[in-house]
Amino acid sequence: MIEQAFTLVPFPAPDIPAISITGKLLLQNHVLTVQYSLAGNIDHVLLPPASLAPSRRDELWKETCFEFFVAVEDQPAYWEFNMAPSGHWNVYRMDAYRRIGFREETAISPLDFEFRREPGVYSLDASVDLTPMLAPGTALQVAITAVIQTDDGSETYWALIHPASGADFHSRDSFILKLEEQTHPSPQSALGG
Repeated sequence: MIEQAFTLVPFPAPDIPAISITGKLLLQNHVLTVQYSLAGNIDHVLLPPASLAPSRRDELWKETCFEFFVAVEDQPAYWEFNMAPSGHWNVYRMDAYRRIGFREETAISPLDFEFRREPGVYSLDASVDLTPMLAPGTALQVAITAVIQTDDGSETYWALIHPASGADFHSRDSFILKLEEQTHPSPQSALGG
């Protein structure tokens, strides 16, 4: 199992809410799990209403939304995973930077995640089996992001780092978490049989 903790930082803006976004990233048996925890002055975070029938939707980033991006190291293609507190979700594949070859990734349906409201904290846990998209042992680069709206109408952009002059979640320079599962030969193959 590979596990990494993370902390998101906001892109500089005048009205950044007094919150923190932390979490963990785990990779085990080719299943990637991302756990987010949003704490602090969360009463002012604007959440889309919970849906009775969550489904694949576009433009979830127009409201409070949690996102992560997965790329193969040294290759231009990557995937974008969007999860809204409403329960709606989407997964996109791009052949290269920012919408080149942009399309829904149909190998993932539905996206497995859970959003919870608890006293003083919002949390979201997502798990995705990467097998339909990537071979085990593939060296991955991951970016973790969030769009946070507040009740005063402000919208802030949170990421591991902000390497560009604007908030750009698609910049490969922000895919700074590196993961690679070790593939071990079975005992039979190790013995030559």
